[in-house]
Amino acid sequence: MKPTDTELILLKQLWQYRRLSAREIHDKTCDQTGWSYSSTRKTLDRMVEKGILKIETVHGLKTFVTCQGKLETLAGLIHSFSQNILGTDAPLPAAAFTGSKILSSEEVLELEQLLESLERNGSAEDAAS
Repeated sequence: MKPTDTELILLKQLWQYRRLSAREIHDKTCDQTGWSYSSTRKTLDRMVEKGILKIETVHGLKTFVTCQGKLETLAGLIHSFSQNILGTDAPLPAAAFTGSKILSSEEVLELEQLLESLERNGSAEDAAS
């Protein structure tokens, strides 16, 4: 499943911190989303249903973790955007993301490899799901 724009806001926190409770995610994103806590919870539950997140209980606390890595998710979104929006067969070069606040230089190189793999295999839907 491809995450929506608002789901990506929540995902970015999980990519940074790896595991968070609903309250922690809400507190870190409410300025961006403007949502109530219940709206954040509802979105997190939908993301679990879609297979984007999974729930893991740690010391009795329900936490959320991603089902797919950051780079795989981004590669699928970039590949899909390139094909469906730009109408190109080749995805945008990962070098376009140098200087990104969520990608290190090592991750940009790894993203480049994932994008090349998607181009060869034509499996953008698999990578973004």
